[in-house]
Amino acid sequence: MQIIPQRQDAARARAFFEQKVAFTTGPMEVDSAIKAHENINIVDVRAAEDYTKGHVPGAINLPKESWQNPEGLQKDRTNIVYCYTQQCHLAANAAVQFAGQGYPVMELEGGFEAWQENDLETEKGNSRVGAAGQRAFSR
Repeated sequence: MQIIPQRQDAARARAFFEQKVAFTTGPMEVDSAIKAHENINIVDVRAAEDYTKGHVPGAINLPKESWQNPEGLQKDRTNIVYCYTQQCHLAANAAVQFAGQGYPVMELEGGFEAWQENDLETEKGNSRVGAAGQRAFSR
């Protein structure tokens, strides 16, 4: 059995990567968008206690129990969703839920772990929690 196929279907590969680029982004791109004051909304779907320990600057926190009533999401801007790591599927599952409710979404590949691995700025505290009636913030 061959592990890597000898020949790939270029048309299918192009379609796959067009979809990937349309709905995912990386930490460096998000950092640049924050600094350029682009019309984005950053959404951390990790547990509230992990969000409080550190998160992407300007992110709101929407843990799983908040997904049915996603306070702080925006329909007029892209909501960039992230969770813990590349292997974590919380962000992808949240993106499915949010897109199903009419919110434009992208996933931050690598999650908060990739953000930290790139030595990007973080914030601490819970002043931007989107659930439980607390104040929400977006860039």
